[in-house]
Amino acid sequence: MLSATFARGRISRLRRAVAARAADEGLAGRALEDFVVAVNEIITNAVLHGGGGGRLRLWREQDRLWCEVSDDGPGLAPGWTPAPPPTAFAAGGRGLWLARLLCDRFTIVTGPEGTTVTLAAPVRDRPGHGETDHGDPLRQQPGHGEASPRGPR
Repeated sequence: MLSATFARGRISRLRRAVAARAADEGLAGRALEDFVVAVNEIITNAVLHGGGGGRLRLWREQDRLWCEVSDDGPGLAPGWTPAPPPTAFAAGGRGLWLARLLCDRFTIVTGPEGTTVTLAAPVRDRPGHGETDHGDPLRQQPGHGEASPRGPR
């Protein structure tokens, strides 16, 4: 669905492409915003900490939209573990934490040849794409009636 390389100066364009494809695949409202923010955090980390750029793949598999971001940087430090939420006044350190919070699936594979982050969000079928729309008025208004796995916002 989408496969791209990226570097500094190309993040905004890639973020817009991810948003458009994710919307085409059925993400809408808060779920779309959350997914795009999470992807943006990961591609920004690849540019800042992973060698200046990377590769992104976006695809749909059944009821999930998946995104994989890979870089050729030095990898995370040996013994790295997910950090607790950053303090309110910390200058950075929110990217991985935020992406993990915003997506329902999140994995990191890292080593001396780079890091790959994979994340996913659930998507609903759109009318005419698998499931039939049975006239549910809420289905035509993205965001209504959707529950967040993280609770109300």
